[in-house]
Amino acid sequence: MRGNRAAGRPALPSPPLLLLLLSRVAALHPGELFPHGELWGDQLLLEGDDESSAAVKLAAPLRFYEAQFGSLYVGTNGIISTQDFPRETQYVDDDFPTDFPAIAPFLADIDTSHGRGRVLYREDTSPAVRGLAARYVRAGFPRSAAHFNPTHVFLATWEQVGAYEEVTRGAPPSGELNTFQAVLASDGSDTYALFLYPANGLQFFGTRPKESYNVQLQLPARVGFCRGEADDLKREGPYFSLTSTEQSVKNLYQLSNLGIPGVWAFHIGSASPLDNIRPATAGGDLSTAHSSAPLERSFSQAAALESDYTEDNLDYYDENEEEVEYPPSEPEEASNSHSSIDVAFHPKADSEPAGESVTLDPQTNEGASLEEVEAPDLKGRVESSDQTGTRSLAPPEVDGESLAPSWEAPPPHPGSKSIQPYPDGGTVPSERDVPLAHPEGEVVLPNYPAPGHAPPLSRGRYVVGVEDDIGSNTEVFTYNAANKETCEHNHGQCSRHAFCTDYATGFCCHCQSRFYGNGKHCLPEGAPHRVNGKVSGHLRVGHTPVHFTDVDLHAYIVGNDGRAYTAISHIPQPAAQALLPLTPIGGLFGWLFALEKTDSENGFSLTGATFIHDMEVTFYPGEERVRITQTAEGLDPENYLSIKTNIQGQVPYIPENFTAHVSPYKELYHYSDSAVTSTSSRDYSLTFGSINQTRSYRVQQNITYQVCRHAPRRPASPTTQQLNVDRVFALYNDEERVLRFAVTNQIGPVEGDSDPAPVNPCYDGSHTCDTTARCHPGTGVDYTCECAPGYQGDGRSCVDVNECATGFHRCGPNSVCINLPGSYRCECRGGYEFADDRHTCVLIAPPPNPCEDGSHTCAPAGQARCLHHGGSTFSCACLPGYTGSGHQCSDVDECAENRCHPSATCYNTPGSFSCHCQPGYHGDGFQCTPDSTSGLKPCEHQQRYARSQHAYPGAQLHIPQCDEQGNFLPLQCHGSTGFCWCVDPDGHEVPGTQTPPGSTPPHCGPPPEPTQRPRTVCERWRENLLEHYGGSPRDDQYVPQCDDLGHFTPLQCHGKSDFCWCVDKDGREVQGTRSQPGITPACVPTVAPPTARPTPRPDVTPPSVGTFLLYAQGQQIGHLPLNGTRLQKDAAKTLLSLHGSIVVGIDYDCRERMVYWTDVAGRTISRASLELGAEPETIVNSGLISPEGLAIDHFRRTMYWTDSGLDKIERAQLDGSERKVLFHTDLVNPRAIAVDPIRGNLYWTDWNREAPKIETSSLDGENRRILINKDIGLPNGLTFDPFSKLLCWADAGTKKLECTLPDGTGRRVIQSNLNYPFSIISYADHFYHTDWRRDGVISVNKDSGQFTDEYLPEQRSHLYGITAVYPYCPAGRK
Repeated sequence: MRGNRAAGRPALPSPPLLLLLLSRVAALHPGELFPHGELWGDQLLLEGDDESSAAVKLAAPLRFYEAQFGSLYVGTNGIISTQDFPRETQYVDDDFPTDFPAIAPFLADIDTSHGRGRVLYREDTSPAVRGLAARYVRAGFPRSAAHFNPTHVFLATWEQVGAYEEVTRGAPPSGELNTFQAVLASDGSDTYALFLYPANGLQFFGTRPKESYNVQLQLPARVGFCRGEADDLKREGPYFSLTSTEQSVKNLYQLSNLGIPGVWAFHIGSASPLDNIRPATAGGDLSTAHSSAPLERSFSQAAALESDYTEDNLDYYDENEEEVEYPPSEPEEASNSHSSIDVAFHPKADSEPAGESVTLDPQTNEGASLEEVEAPDLKGRVESSDQTGTRSLAPPEVDGESLAPSWEAPPPHPGSKSIQPYPDGGTVPSERDVPLAHPEGEVVLPNYPAPGHAPPLSRGRYVVGVEDDIGSNTEVFTYNAANKETCEHNHGQCSRHAFCTDYATGFCCHCQSRFYGNGKHCLPEGAPHRVNGKVSGHLRVGHTPVHFTDVDLHAYIVGNDGRAYTAISHIPQPAAQALLPLTPIGGLFGWLFALEKTDSENGFSLTGATFIHDMEVTFYPGEERVRITQTAEGLDPENYLSIKTNIQGQVPYIPENFTAHVSPYKELYHYSDSAVTSTSSRDYSLTFGSINQTRSYRVQQNITYQVCRHAPRRPASPTTQQLNVDRVFALYNDEERVLRFAVTNQIGPVEGDSDPAPVNPCYDGSHTCDTTARCHPGTGVDYTCECAPGYQGDGRSCVDVNECATGFHRCGPNSVCINLPGSYRCECRGGYEFADDRHTCVLIAPPPNPCEDGSHTCAPAGQARCLHHGGSTFSCACLPGYTGSGHQCSDVDECAENRCHPSATCYNTPGSFSCHCQPGYHGDGFQCTPDSTSGLKPCEHQQRYARSQHAYPGAQLHIPQCDEQGNFLPLQCHGSTGFCWCVDPDGHEVPGTQTPPGSTPPHCGPPPEPTQRPRTVCERWRENLLEHYGGSPRDDQYVPQCDDLGHFTPLQCHGKSDFCWCVDKDGREVQGTRSQPGITPACVPTVAPPTARPTPRPDVTPPSVGTFLLYAQGQQIGHLPLNGTRLQKDAAKTLLSLHGSIVVGIDYDCRERMVYWTDVAGRTISRASLELGAEPETIVNSGLISPEGLAIDHFRRTMYWTDSGLDKIERAQLDGSERKVLFHTDLVNPRAIAVDPIRGNLYWTDWNREAPKIETSSLDGENRRILINKDIGLPNGLTFDPFSKLLCWADAGTKKLECTLPDGTGRRVIQSNLNYPFSIISYADHFYHTDWRRDGVISVNKDSGQFTDEYLPEQRSHLYGITAVYPYCPAGRK
């Protein structure tokens, strides 16, 4: 822009002729960080893996949340705190919140050892740094911080730091290094934080926990703030988390809440009440406090990061001008991908938060030299630096030379400096998997023709009225007037900025005042425009064939002065170099949006956004021919023109390093109904060093488009117009692989040869109107400026009008208004779609559901369940207790499986069964014990019960016969049937003894007396001494200690004193073993154990009797007793030490009292008995990579496990035999697994970060289905409670402990404030889970959800699996 924008500022001396077609910069450049380094007074943190600075005493206290702090600490791991840091593993591997105050720009396991980067920090009070921080803060908080002026700034910079890596022999360290910066600005009352992430500054996005071993875990970096008031488990301080997934970390340098990609601003402390961190909202709505919304869900423009090109990316230098132009930018770049700060900022999030919005002066620092621009005021991102060796915020220079390509030109003025693009250049690619934040369903804008309303097209041939018919595509679009269409039913085909008019033969659309186009597509006059598209080609370059498909094309057009910039990426060589002279590829956009002179129209005014541009180019002298077809396909939801380009034919070869120059030219365009043609010739020169070759080509163009034939022709429309094209540039950058064209265009009447009259600034682009304003020519060289529709201001400075906030929109109920630069769009909420008027949203009729309307073919509802899969598809599954295909289900007779206790009676019912203890016993039927409270023996109980039942007619119960002592008689006979049989002392029938009626009863002798072994020497000696001591020895009297078999225990002690000694098998003292008090001699067993038992391991400590927990902790299995449900922490001990192992999954077989575990280090599954003298036994040692979850079915004697390395779920017998893979598909990260033996169901979790889920199947792998896949994150732990019949899981992503019924219904949250759970088990009315943040076992009450206790082992490291050990097998009800 010329005129007032450069007034008062010295112009740059004339540099060499440069083509500054700057590449797109989608994020902050590293040179634009706050200045840092030793020369700026920075202190350097020591190299290392877990270093922290000494306390940095601040000159003035800084507020964080509501408190004041006088010192700060900086840590290696991307974090700042107000207190010294705890041990690394207590916070680096955990999610937010932390236990201590934390300001975390990139919390991860960072290691600066061996020169891999450095961490710098300082407090700064210089005016330049304070001013820069103030301008950033004011941009993000224009109302609340409009007058913010910091007195102190604290800066911490992590420069080229690497992630911690395990040392591997021969493997070099990773080359992925990160650079980022945190800036804290304070004025004594308020504190603001700035996080800065430069382009390519984040090369790794998370780190692996040190103690994860072979467990596949990659924790994304945490970014945010924690108050750190978690003084107990039940109370956490406020926190704010910005990232939760790897993708959200990747987006840090591509997005922003300030409008400058890579820069983030937050209000973090105040003397006024501040409930939580408050983010800036200029760039979009952020995650809310106490949550961690992924970045990709917070910005509707995330996917546009790779497609937005602005004129700042494609600037040029004109040899006729005295200064380098920095064209103004449009506001949209501030919120999307603009690389500068010289723009007006506007919030463009899907939902605008209350409070902050920002509008800055869009005036630029154009024309000022780099040396004279002060610290950025958000109008230009350069800063002066007079100090030698300091970091400058200006782009660097190499020996005074520009990195930009040079062009042949007069020598530069002495002392001049050239301007260069950023050296890393190039478009920073955004992630392909970033979703656009649109509601479900297709969104069709009111000004975007609906597919269902497109008029039928009739085909016809149009003969081109010029000398040479170029044979191009001459099909034209016409309205079908066979049936008259009216505005009443078709006004939706018109643009939102058009009106509809009925004519004799049909209707036509016409753009409203201040808009232009063909009525179906209307754009605001004076506003910039964008084009997105794809380019494909089949070329022969010289004799070399080159093919490319769907490479990206982006164009940016400044509407009020006719400049058009085009960039095409990734065209392979030598085609890209050979296409340099073909400026007509980008020239199309120059004609479309050319600056209009009086009584003239540019192309878009006729064609709108649907047309076909055919072009044939013949090169001379070789007569190579190439045909280019460009098809416009309408406007996208952002009002960008979509276009496809196809290039076919032959072009001359242009050697590498040659540049192409095209002189300004004029073209005549001939207009007729539905077509525009043009034929012209032009010269171009190829230059390299002293070589200068001139060549030419002839171009023939034919543009066909849709015209509304119902409206009368406009007689004033000229049949021929002249397009003047100035400042034509073409450039190919081999490093970026981007081909660029730049042209400036004016359309007007055909000019004569007479001297031209003075040109109005509106026609030559020399006006000073804003880029979003329309220039209106007046008399002579006078003109006025008017902001384009959708903008407001004085014309020289225009800002976007937020139609959504002001209510000037037409979005109906059940819709959402989305503000756009100069416009807006409507989107229907989920479950709604647009009606015919394209504004009203109506409810989408749900598709038929066979499971709900009864059209399914499943068995009756009491036997089977219908599972809907969408549309008309469904499947059937038998309910628990039934078996079959789901269409036919039959009852399972559980009583035949002997599921009840031997002293219980089983009653089978449809779909279920019940167990009832027999008379004389009490319990739940699965476990029955003799009832001793009444004084009656079991036989007497059963006898009394049977006699009472005889009072009922038809009762056929057997009445037991008892002896005088109340015991069962060995012979029992049924009084009604006559059958007789023998019974054991418990009344149970002895198999094979039953005789039929009338036969001789069996002979049932009395039960044999139990044989008693003779007393041993140790036992006789013990009894004699006790008798001698009067039955109760004193503390100083010796009594022999005997084991269960009567042998002398190897260690004998004198009474309760500390005098001990070892004895042999006969009880004789072993000489030399008597110890002094406080020293216990080491004694070895002297009696060999039974041959059937293995020798005991010295590292196995048998557990005590009762219920206890077993937990896996790396190389050991811990034992934690329970007193009821309370943790007996003082009695905890190590059950089993397994050196070299990493135990993850753990479970218990209650029948054989065996503990089973998985070992990810040894890639094995092992077990060990809890009996004295047992040792570990490996049962699976092949075909495993990372076995994690483990579950035991004590009914069927089988075990199940997950392998996250192989993505499998397998089953085997408890001895490792009969191994079978149940599932090996649709698994990404299977972890926890649980079994319900009573109902025969298997459950497991898959913590796939993209689609986490909990699945279930039968124990044979049949009827697999997803049980839970909504509102879960990282379901690490899973348990099935046989008592409550609930399936429960602990989620490290959502921080919740939840439960559901086995069919997925009845879901409820037990606790929603977990830390980082790994494994969970249920017992009685409590849950017990291992936690990676606390490195301990946590107990939670099932009913209240309250944390009741925790156990933190003395040796702190991550705990993995956990299970409960009962003194009996747990019972359950079906």
